[in-house]
Amino acid sequence: MSQNNTTNNNESGDEPRVELETFIPYRLSVLSNFVSSSIAAIYSERFNISIMEWRVIAVLGNYQPLSANEICERTNMDKVQVSRAVSSLTKSGRVLRKTDKKDRRKSQLRLAAKGMKVYQQIVPLALERERQLLTPFNAREIKEFDQLLSKLEARARELCITS
Repeated sequence: MSQNNTTNNNESGDEPRVELETFIPYRLSVLSNFVSSSIAAIYSERFNISIMEWRVIAVLGNYQPLSANEICERTNMDKVQVSRAVSSLTKSGRVLRKTDKKDRRKSQLRLAAKGMKVYQQIVPLALERERQLLTPFNAREIKEFDQLLSKLEARARELCITS
């Protein structure tokens, strides 16, 4: 944790304040936005899909069939985001929805051939962008970074559950 996250240099002198430039949650958010935008530039132009639609395609490409709730769980997207993305992908013929015969409220989602083609074309592009992003690190640093991210993600999940 940075020593410069809070200072007492505000007008009253007795309340802590946050320095965004060194505040880890803010820095992670900014980094995430840069990385997502970088990858989104690739697939929004070539495939006319949004970040949320790509996330649905990506998770279905690995774990189909899934319900909308399962997509929410795997992507950490909220129900509205998933619903909009699935609706758009269904309209464009990239995702197929099959209603459960026993419970009509449930449906299973899977990639249509058109969606699978998009998935297969984007994956190498996304992996290449990841490779480019990680070029400042050597193999040991990448492994260590991955381990640190896993620890941070686990702790963030714990804090979400307990709050």
